[in-house]
Amino acid sequence: MEVDGRDFLNSPPVKTVRFGGTVVEMLAKHKRGDSRNYELLKHQLADPQIKDAQIINWLQEFRSCVTQLTKDHEQLIYTILRLPWVGRSQAVVEEYMAFLSNLVSAQTVYLRACLKMVVSHFTPKRVTICEGGVDISDSDDEDENLPRNFNQCHQALQLISKYVPSTSCFLMPILTENFPFVQKSSTTLECYVHNLLRVTMYIPSIRRDVLEVIIGKMLKLDVSAARSDIEEAEENAVLNQRTEEGLFDMDEDMSADHLSGAAAMAHPVADRLDTLMAVLMAYIKDVCHVDGSLHVERTKDLYRDLLGVFDKLILPTHASCHVQYTLFYLCSFRVALAEAFLDHLWKILQSPSQPAVLRQAAAGYLGSFLARAKFIPVPTVRACLDLLLSWIHCYIDGQDSGDRQAYCDISLHGPFYTTCQAAFYTLIFRHRAMLEGNMKKGLEYLQSLNLERVVMCQLNPLKVCLPSVTNMFAAITRTYQVVFCYTIIERNNRHVLPVVRRSAGGDSVTTNTNPLDSFFPFDPYLLKRSAQLIEPLYQVWEELADTELLPTTTGQQGSREDEDDFLCGETPQTEGIVGMTPSSYDSSLHSPSCVGSPPLTFQRPL
Repeated sequence: MEVDGRDFLNSPPVKTVRFGGTVVEMLAKHKRGDSRNYELLKHQLADPQIKDAQIINWLQEFRSCVTQLTKDHEQLIYTILRLPWVGRSQAVVEEYMAFLSNLVSAQTVYLRACLKMVVSHFTPKRVTICEGGVDISDSDDEDENLPRNFNQCHQALQLISKYVPSTSCFLMPILTENFPFVQKSSTTLECYVHNLLRVTMYIPSIRRDVLEVIIGKMLKLDVSAARSDIEEAEENAVLNQRTEEGLFDMDEDMSADHLSGAAAMAHPVADRLDTLMAVLMAYIKDVCHVDGSLHVERTKDLYRDLLGVFDKLILPTHASCHVQYTLFYLCSFRVALAEAFLDHLWKILQSPSQPAVLRQAAAGYLGSFLARAKFIPVPTVRACLDLLLSWIHCYIDGQDSGDRQAYCDISLHGPFYTTCQAAFYTLIFRHRAMLEGNMKKGLEYLQSLNLERVVMCQLNPLKVCLPSVTNMFAAITRTYQVVFCYTIIERNNRHVLPVVRRSAGGDSVTTNTNPLDSFFPFDPYLLKRSAQLIEPLYQVWEELADTELLPTTTGQQGSREDEDDFLCGETPQTEGIVGMTPSSYDSSLHSPSCVGSPPLTFQRPL
C-alpha cells in the first residue's frame, strides 16, 4: 500500500516534531511519579490540529506497549479514543483499527469505552452555529463523506466483535443510550437507525433488541402525531402552495428544493416518522430478498423477531397509526406469513388468560388486517370469518345457558363486542370479493354465518359498535337481504342517553359513540415517502353503487357537503374511506373529516 508516493508498510515512520520522549519512557517516568511528560503526551494527543503522520507514529508506539496500558492509564486511553480518526486518510484509519484490535484483546476493561467511541460516530458530527449571540448546536446533515465515515465505523465494530466474542452483550445498552432525541433532525435519526440496522447484519444475535429499540422510538413519534393533526398540516400546506402559485408566476423548471419538498410531510413529527418508516421497510425488503428472490428462512426469522416486538410494544400501544405497517408490509411477501399473523392474533383474541384490553386490541388488528390487506385471498378471509362467527355463536350460547339474563355490558363482554365489530368491518370491505364470480354461493355463505342471531342476541352488539360500522353493515346486509338491522338500530337510538360534561366553559351535552374506545390499526396510511410501498398492497374503500342510499333528515347532524365528498369516490388522503380516528368519540357525526367515516346517509330516520 502506498501513501503519499511511498510504501507505507515497508518504510520507516515519518519524522514529526514531538516532545517528551517515547511512549514507553513516558509510562516508565509516570510510574515513578514524574508525570510531566505524561501530561504533555495527553496534551499533544488532544491537539485539534494534529497531523496524520503524528497520529500514525503515536498509535504505532501505543500498539508496541499495549500490555502496559492498564486501568491506571484510563485518562490517556480516553484521550486516544477521542482522536479524530474517522474521515482521515486510509493509513490513519487502518492504524487506528489495528490499535483498537490490540487494545480490546489485551485490555478488555476498555471494551465499553471503545464501543461507545465507535457508536458516537453513527450520527453526523455536531457543528455549532452562533445566532444572535447564542450558540446553536446540531448535527451537520450536509456532510458528503457520511457513507465513507459510517463504513469505517462498521469496519472497526466488526474487528472488535471478532476479537471479543462477548461484544454483543456490551453493545446493546450502548446503542440504546446513544439513540438521538426524537426531536432531532430527520437526517440524524435516519443515520442512526440505518447504522443500528446495519449492525444486525454482522451481529445478528442483537437484531430483536435493536428492532425493539427502534420501534419503541418510532411509536413515540407515531402517537405524538395524531392523524387529525397530520391531515390538517397537509391541508394547510396545500392551501399555502396554491396561494404562492397564485401570487407568483412559476417557471417550468422547478427547483430541486421544491421537488424534494413535495415529498416531505408538512407535519414535522410525521416527516421524521416517514423517514424512519422508509428506512425500516427498506431493511425488511433487503433482509428477506437475495438477488431479487424471497429467502424463506431469513424471512421467517425476521418475522419472528418483528412479531415479538409487536406483542411487546405495538399491540399494547393504543392509537398508533403507522408503525404497525412494518408487519403489514412483511406479511405481503408470502400468504403463509399473513396467515401466521392472523393465527397469532386469533390465539390472543380467544385466549381467556390474556388481558381483556389485549384481546380487544387483537380483534381490532384482526378485522382491520382482513379488511385492508389486498394480498389476503378470499378463502383465507372466509376461514377467518368462520372462526370469528363460530366463537361469537359459542359465546352467545354460553350467555343464553346461564342462570342470569344476558345484557349489554362492555366491561363484561368487551372481547365479544370487538370481535363482532371485527367481523362486521371485514364484511363491509370484503363482501364484494366474496360475492364475485358466483353470487348464489356467496349469498349462501353469508347466510350460513347466521348473522341474524348475532344481531338479535341479548348482548346487542349493534348498540356498542361504532355507528359508522353499524350503519354501513346494515346497509350492505339489507341490500343482499342477509339480515335486517334497522329495527334494532332505531330501538338503540331511542335508548341512547346523553352525557353531560361540566367544564370551565359551561356544560356540554355529548353522546359517547365509541364506548369500546376502539380503532382500526390499518386505517389509511398518511406518510408520503413510505406510502409508495404500502399503496399497491392496500385495499381502499370502494363506493357501494349496489347499495341503496337512504335519505337523511334535517334532524341528523353532519353537513351535506361532507356527504358529497364521501360519495364522490376516492379522494386524496383519507376522505371517503371507512375508518375511525383513535379515541374519537363522535366520529360518525363528522364525516369525512375524521378519517372518512361512512356517510350519514346510511342512518335511517327515527
